[in-house]
Amino acid sequence: MKKNIFLHEPFLIGNEKKYLNNCIKENWISTAGKYVNIFEKKLCKLTGSKSVVAVLNGTIGLQMSLILSGIKNSDEVIVPTITFIATINAINHAGGRPIFVDTEENLNIDQEKCIKFIKERTFVKNNYTYNFKTKKKITAIIIVHTFGNAANFDKLYNLCKKRNIKIIEDAAESIGTKYNIGKFKNKHTGTIGDFGVISFNGNKTITSGNGGAILIKNKILEKKARYLITQAKNNNIYFIHNEVGYNFKLSNICAAVGVAQLEKLSIIAKKKKRIFNIYKKKIKKINGLELLEGPKFATNNHWLNILRIKSKSYKFDTQKLIRLLIKNKIMARAIWKPNHLQKPFKRFENYKIYKALKAYRNCICLPSGPGLSLNDISYVVKILRKGQK
Repeated sequence: MKKNIFLHEPFLIGNEKKYLNNCIKENWISTAGKYVNIFEKKLCKLTGSKSVVAVLNGTIGLQMSLILSGIKNSDEVIVPTITFIATINAINHAGGRPIFVDTEENLNIDQEKCIKFIKERTFVKNNYTYNFKTKKKITAIIIVHTFGNAANFDKLYNLCKKRNIKIIEDAAESIGTKYNIGKFKNKHTGTIGDFGVISFNGNKTITSGNGGAILIKNKILEKKARYLITQAKNNNIYFIHNEVGYNFKLSNICAAVGVAQLEKLSIIAKKKKRIFNIYKKKIKKINGLELLEGPKFATNNHWLNILRIKSKSYKFDTQKLIRLLIKNKIMARAIWKPNHLQKPFKRFENYKIYKALKAYRNCICLPSGPGLSLNDISYVVKILRKGQK
């Protein structure tokens, strides 16, 4: 096997070139043009969201969601420690402070620990929730649907609504993931809380090259978002700006790629489910390894396949296994290092984090792009078998 097997490559199989050529032909290549509007409408239809605002990337989507939630300087935001660091950076960019909480078996936020923290470590004053320790207001909680798997937060949802804590869903990785039972049945991830954010980075299930989207329920806040992401422009002719704004709007070129990708989402989703099922069947035969299957209460999109080393019957730890895979041109990676251990964020509060540390020691990300062939997967599994005792 001479070629590299990448973690997650873009899968461009539709009208991407055609729509890009249309942008060039019509001379609409920046933030104005028909494809941004088409992209937003298609995302509304797919997710069931009342409104969608396309932005430059998922990080910006999270930052804008926090701003729209009313975050003030030094307000606090509850967030799981296992997530891509962009989630935490967005809190920082919005002027907030993270409170890190643990994760559960599916690497999503630990609902029970979160509830316990809110009930035991916070108090209510003037209809807002405050941290006993820091006396800071807790403006929001970010629910991350990690690796495309839907998070369990039905009871937490009720508590946050009662405590006036805004709910932001980081659905960056979970396009196509829907709940199939329970309180959120038939809901797409990102449409349950006050805001949801999807990413269309080059390594996501579908991509626009660069891009993100904010899912918004409130039409007034949608209007506010559109105002802020276009430099808070009150008058286009005389350049009147009554607030500080941002240059965060998605370009027509990126949206054109996104539209073409959305047209093929069902095909890509089927390919990714097939890849997951093949991995699952083959890895089940290797002692000491298991594939993270995701929660049963949702139809998950299998963005990244996560391998867990679960016993002493496997002779490699994660570091040795990653080195072995990379040596054989398989671009495996560790899962994200818990963010409460990252140098810029060590000073912030964390609450009873244990499972996340264990997961970081025992889990790795396997190649998962929709372009993977059966031969590619078989080769990956062949290398994994070298760790059997």
